[in-house]
Amino acid sequence: MKQLFAKKPLELLLEEMKGENRLRRILGPVALTSLGVGAIIGTGIFVLTGIAAHDKAGPAIILSFVFAGLACVFAALCYAEFASMVPVAGSAYTYAYATLGEMFAWIIGWDLILEYAVASATVAHGWSHYFQDFIGIFGLKIPFAMQRAPFDFNPDTGLLSSTGTFIDLPAIIIAAIVTIILVKGIRESAGFNSTMVIIKLVIVLFVIVVGAFYIVPENWKPFAPFGYTGISFFGKTIFGQTGLGGAPVGMLAAAATIFFAYIGFDSISTHAEEAKNPKRDVPIGIIASLLICTVLYIAVSAVLTGMVPSDKINIDAPVSNAFAQVGLPWAQFLISFGALAGITSVLLVMMLSQPRIFLAMARDGLVPPSVFGAVHEKFRTPWKSTILTGIFVAVLAGFLPLRILAELVNIGTLFAFVIVCSAVLIMRRTHPNAERPFRAPFVPLVPILGIITCLVLMFSLPGENWLRLFGWLAIGAVIYVFYGRKHSVMHKLMNGEK
Repeated sequence: MKQLFAKKPLELLLEEMKGENRLRRILGPVALTSLGVGAIIGTGIFVLTGIAAHDKAGPAIILSFVFAGLACVFAALCYAEFASMVPVAGSAYTYAYATLGEMFAWIIGWDLILEYAVASATVAHGWSHYFQDFIGIFGLKIPFAMQRAPFDFNPDTGLLSSTGTFIDLPAIIIAAIVTIILVKGIRESAGFNSTMVIIKLVIVLFVIVVGAFYIVPENWKPFAPFGYTGISFFGKTIFGQTGLGGAPVGMLAAAATIFFAYIGFDSISTHAEEAKNPKRDVPIGIIASLLICTVLYIAVSAVLTGMVPSDKINIDAPVSNAFAQVGLPWAQFLISFGALAGITSVLLVMMLSQPRIFLAMARDGLVPPSVFGAVHEKFRTPWKSTILTGIFVAVLAGFLPLRILAELVNIGTLFAFVIVCSAVLIMRRTHPNAERPFRAPFVPLVPILGIITCLVLMFSLPGENWLRLFGWLAIGAVIYVFYGRKHSVMHKLMNGEK
């Protein structure tokens, strides 16, 4: 029991940064903000906006983005404080180890694997769909057997059904290409991401500016056809309406769905070890990227629901189809191209972050260091874990349905945010005099509000998400008991082993 709650000293965390087995510091505040924007703007703005507006919120999706963004702001401030205190790889995993102990660190580390790896597979699915839409403009088509995963999940029946296909080939190909770029190096990865970010920001601004001229105010009425709530408790609706399949609908239910759109700002903290001045640059990157993307999300959702009635929004390609419905089919090419660029950068940042979590866990002995802790001598990247992540993402994206993957990511990320907000409260009490170059304001109010808003969103997800989360954590517990606990660096220190 003593080992389960053993905390990793701040001094030991900072000492690890001085070794040769660390990453290259080349990222400034602009590059970090670009990574954050690259991770946030993509699948959410080009895909999930349509699903949430059509099925759950109507025009009230504007408020859904406000609520989800507010929850992220509270969590972002807590992330920024920790990132300035402990500028090493590992993100929430590292923060949990320093404040809550080894057992909680393993739980959050295993949860982050769920967030980043499964998010990458989900994004690869979105990339595949837009790629097939894009080449369709030129009359090209992927063979049917290789267009999508071999089965899908029907939320109305709760059952899996065959799609008649064998594999999602484009999703596998893009996962392989991104893996190669990531192994090459962080400088190349950041440069590629910056190019993609510029392209998609131009397209997003095009959607907002041009689309504003085609807004019909009547399309915003009724503003909240499904109500302003949609809170459930382990799948049972307690506030608001219930839609098909028993899932809650309403503004808050939509906020839980589109929360996937905000995943990414926390990935900046995984690159703290590669920041030139992490105590200043990482907080700037986290907060700036979140604020920029929240404003853009709200503007795009307002334009989209103003251009087309919410019940007429196309779920698969909502933004490009909206322009086609108002007589601007030529815009489909631009928007589809921008969506491809946007989703590519999201995939890159997600797959960039996952190996950094493994690296932090390997340094602590919780996963095999020879594999997950290996840093390439020339490229200074965690190359073995990057390749394994690429293979894992390709398999998930090629064979598992989009709905299952997306829902897993949301609940896993919200759980991570709750842990980080709780850890700030604990750290302020246990280490009140520790150096904090950035301090989250209004503590304890901000962390408490972060915990509450994230829990509200977690309880607004369908009940099966909780079962999948518990199942994933159970698998992780088995690995920890039979490997991590015995090979833990803290275990060896406590027992006087070398």
